[in-house]
Amino acid sequence: MLSRIAESLFWIGRYVERADDTARLLDVHVQLLLEDPWAEEDAACRSLLSVMAREVPPGRPVVGREDVLAWVAYDGTSQSSVAGALGAARENARRVREIISTELWESLNTTWAQCPARIRDGRPHDFFAWVRERSAVHAGIVDSAMSRDETWHFMALGRSIERADMTARLLTTRALAGVTGPSWVDLLRSCGAYEAFLRTYRGSMSDRLAAGFLLMDRLFPRSIAAALRQAEECLAGLDSVADRGSQDEARRHVGHARASLDYRPLGEFLDDLPHEMELVQRACSAASDAVRLRYFPSALVTSWVGEAL
Repeated sequence: MLSRIAESLFWIGRYVERADDTARLLDVHVQLLLEDPWAEEDAACRSLLSVMAREVPPGRPVVGREDVLAWVAYDGTSQSSVAGALGAARENARRVREIISTELWESLNTTWAQCPARIRDGRPHDFFAWVRERSAVHAGIVDSAMSRDETWHFMALGRSIERADMTARLLTTRALAGVTGPSWVDLLRSCGAYEAFLRTYRGSMSDRLAAGFLLMDRLFPRSIAAALRQAEECLAGLDSVADRGSQDEARRHVGHARASLDYRPLGEFLDDLPHEMELVQRACSAASDAVRLRYFPSALVTSWVGEAL
């Protein structure tokens, strides 16, 4: 597979997952600000922007809910916003139109085409629900109608790395906000994990159990541990026979983060959750960089050698 095609497939997976997870995170916080009249909106918005690695433009003494929506949800020029990520996913799909299925292309193209109208006509909650539904359509097509070849592995790899990173950011917002932030029940619902959590623990509810479920549950696909394991399996599937004896930097970063979750006590994570989640985000970033350098290096220069006369 050509490196440019592999890169576009990888980023389709990342961008769709980024739009989905960012919509989930924003939905929780926007609803919290609407329901809590005593919430300090400026502090909550600045904390959320910090977790999302977005800087507040200079000259803005007060940041409100509408500012966060404009920058992180509706900004079509930024690939870290919901609308921008959907547009970037569609652009990458256009570049590999001959590789992906017609269903997948139509799904991404339709989402991109409908996005401006959804932003203009809908409430934030309705827009975020629509983004989650469209992301689910994309994921369903990828998982149900694609061969488990390199195309699927690159898409699933991008999705898994982004999912682990965004779930870590979600947990960080809860840890930094403290009692004024969203409850663990809200976080579970935002990840679609509430019913699965109740079935796992048979109705028991505590902050410790909820945090452990989103961190370490091996069966729930949106937990950090499950996402890292999926990324590790995709990297193993992409290794050629000749390369299996060499060290893969991406697998090393992902495997180290996954092993830390699998074999360390939960209490060690909860004692300093923001720091631990920052380590997960760094591992995801390092793994992404390693994947880029190995599979689709962009700095290679083609040298043309003239024919000897």
